[in-house]
Amino acid sequence: MRDGGLVWGEPSAPAGGAAVGAHALVRVASSSADAAAEARAGRVGTAKWYTIFGVSQAEPVREPLGRPFESEAERVAQTLRDQIIDGTRAPGDRLVERDLAAELAVSRIPIRDALKTLVAEGLVTPRPRTWAVVRTFTADDIEDLIEVRSALETLAFRLAAERGTADQLALLGEQLAGEQLAAATGNARVARRAGADFHETVVAMAHNTLLTELFTSTRSRMRWLLGQHTELTLMADEHAGLYRALVDRDRDRAGRLAEQHLTTSRRAALRTYGPGIES
Repeated sequence: MRDGGLVWGEPSAPAGGAAVGAHALVRVASSSADAAAEARAGRVGTAKWYTIFGVSQAEPVREPLGRPFESEAERVAQTLRDQIIDGTRAPGDRLVERDLAAELAVSRIPIRDALKTLVAEGLVTPRPRTWAVVRTFTADDIEDLIEVRSALETLAFRLAAERGTADQLALLGEQLAGEQLAAATGNARVARRAGADFHETVVAMAHNTLLTELFTSTRSRMRWLLGQHTELTLMADEHAGLYRALVDRDRDRAGRLAEQHLTTSRRAALRTYGPGIES
């Protein structure tokens, strides 16, 4: 059945944005509750599909920020970044060059360079000589992040509704489906990462170079902020509503839902990270 540029139907090809004819198929459950029911019934992979028209077979769906060759320092920085965002390394944990070099089986030079990168990104606080600590964010830090995020992402969702391509919508639906399944099965790390990827794809869909530059400067801290959420199903369900608004090319609804979602996100972050300080 055709609906707002989409067709609902049973899957006839594998997921992952693969082109079938001139269409890209993306599996998205109606809600996280539906995803949970399918997971319990052992029918993962049989959720409703959206067929998004206009995707060229010659152009595969790609991540919004493709990664070229990485140096050893970049790989170390990514490892430490993921550990901090996922909570494996907690606020206040010491990051000692000698210990990290032994743990990651590299020399101290890439460790030193990686720590400088993470300091610049706002995830690490430097200390004298050869060590640092994972940054401890205060309630004021969180409020500052949320204020900046609100300005950037509300604009991003409005622009994405107008400018996002069919390929990007297919990728977004794929990320949402992954988040829904992870939320339904209680896989917090995967759900949070997929949710953060969802937001980054929306920024890419805005096709605004300056907006992307501004977002990139806070990217690691924003992913950390999203990593504080514990209400995985609620976040996934709100993303599903935002996704439908983007698919429908409804700029105003996308902006309105984005504002509501940011309010939910703020409450979740403060409740998780700063009990008793929520206003």
